[in-house]
Amino acid sequence: MNKNKNKNTGFNGTESELVAMTRDLDELHHDVGMPAMWEGVSSMIDNLRDAPAVRSTNRRTFLMGVGGAVAGSAALLSVGLNPLHAGAATIQKPSPKSVLRSAAFPPAGLKGDLAVAAVAASLENLAVYAYSAGLSAATAGKLGTVPPAVATFATTALAQHTQHAQAWNAVLAANGKAKVTEVNPTLAPTVNADFAKVTNVTGLANLALTLETIAAETYQAETAMLSSAAAIGLSSSIQPVEMQHIAILYYVLGEYPGAQTTGGATLAFSPINQAV
Repeated sequence: MNKNKNKNTGFNGTESELVAMTRDLDELHHDVGMPAMWEGVSSMIDNLRDAPAVRSTNRRTFLMGVGGAVAGSAALLSVGLNPLHAGAATIQKPSPKSVLRSAAFPPAGLKGDLAVAAVAASLENLAVYAYSAGLSAATAGKLGTVPPAVATFATTALAQHTQHAQAWNAVLAANGKAKVTEVNPTLAPTVNADFAKVTNVTGLANLALTLETIAAETYQAETAMLSSAAAIGLSSSIQPVEMQHIAILYYVLGEYPGAQTTGGATLAFSPINQAV
């Protein structure tokens, strides 16, 4: 019997394997994902047409301002959502199709690639909120026994989503637009309602899986609609990271990515039929 196997925790894998997966995820993100992401941001800033006067300043300073944005993850906890209620033992996943349609909210005045940037930032903010709240609930003992490897993965995913939000907001700021610092306003109530039912690792992993799936499908659908090669590059550098999160969450749940079925038909690993 593997001593790292966790019983009665809602975690269906082994901690040693999850630690290795998280380490590989983080190394790939730092070695490949982040350089590609910031190159995409830089390229988008270089190609801005609407605010040439602020371009040079933002090229020099947006990376300096990234550190301060880390504090935004804590600020997200003050938006009025309180997921740490007692509830049922399982969680009902929201319908990705209805959520995706309602989530296409871009603030007034934003069009094209900048509208996509705003939606993407709001979804990344929501993921930061959810992972932060989940870790807080775990620390408070509201989720039962949480294996350290699961907490480490959640912390790693939270940091990556924070960086994704920073990237999109850097593009908005460089174009003279306000940063999106709030969570997606239409999706948040659904997430809050589902989070209220989470009492264990399985429930938290299911909620995270839903959010990661929404983000991945949104990126996959919207990338084809972006107008600039720079925006396509940025989106394409982030979407695979969401897919990596999905794969690890399936492992946590004891499922194999792409093997799920619905109505007797095997689902594709990355379907887009529910994207808008």
